[in-house]
Amino acid sequence: MSFFVNKYIISLISLVLSFVTVSASADTLSTIKEKSSVTIGVANEVPYGYTTSDGKPAGEAPSIAVHVLHELGVKNIKVVVTEFGALIPGLRAGRFDLIAAGMYVTPKRCRQVLFSNPTYSIGEGFIVKNGNPEKLNGYADVKEKSVKLGVMSGAVEYGYARDFGIAMNKIVTLPDYPSGVAALKAGRIDALAGTSLTMATLANKDSHVELAQPFDDLIIKGKSVKGYGAFGFRPGDETLRDAFNQQLASFIGSKEHLALVKPYGFGKYTLPGDVTTAALCQ
Repeated sequence: MSFFVNKYIISLISLVLSFVTVSASADTLSTIKEKSSVTIGVANEVPYGYTTSDGKPAGEAPSIAVHVLHELGVKNIKVVVTEFGALIPGLRAGRFDLIAAGMYVTPKRCRQVLFSNPTYSIGEGFIVKNGNPEKLNGYADVKEKSVKLGVMSGAVEYGYARDFGIAMNKIVTLPDYPSGVAALKAGRIDALAGTSLTMATLANKDSHVELAQPFDDLIIKGKSVKGYGAFGFRPGDETLRDAFNQQLASFIGSKEHLALVKPYGFGKYTLPGDVTTAALCQ
């Protein structure tokens, strides 16, 4: 008798939890619509997601988020700025309602958050001291030489370097890209890794560093590495994610979209094509 009672209780609890999850999913979208207010999380990374001097959202992801959320009837967009590595924990803890930081979709992250379909695709790059004194034009050069490579905490470049076979003692983890530029200029690292777009933006802002050119395409296990950026949502927020995807489907690649992201260096060459998050999460 006890076995059957326990089994019944467990089934009942499971049913209740399922209902709560579905309700939470519906409530997030309805709540932000009712309040016409939402909070987005960014990592202060130009040109993907950051805030202007007066605290307004800027960058590829926040600009698209503002457009989509306005289309959904949400007008008040608040911004929380945090380190990149704290975005997923912050989302799951409820500090903000979605991640608008151009975060790459990876299988590991897919197990922690829900992703929209991607809004861009882009490859990798380094910035180095002017003149590129160590001649670092790709991950192979770092692997072969006695140098240090800087990567941002929580970013995919750490995994890229590890999977490429670069020794762990050559990889220096930094909290954000400004810290990386400072470390590069101080000689604590010999190159800073990131997307080619981010690296080009950083190089244009500091006369002491430059984009490593030419740059060898990163190939890992026979496959070219390209990152696909998307918006992140809490598990259980499928309704909000789906509403977001519906808006993105008709917006990404449109003239309005391309004009919106052009100031941040994005364009037709960064469109994600037919790649879906479902495929990227596998």
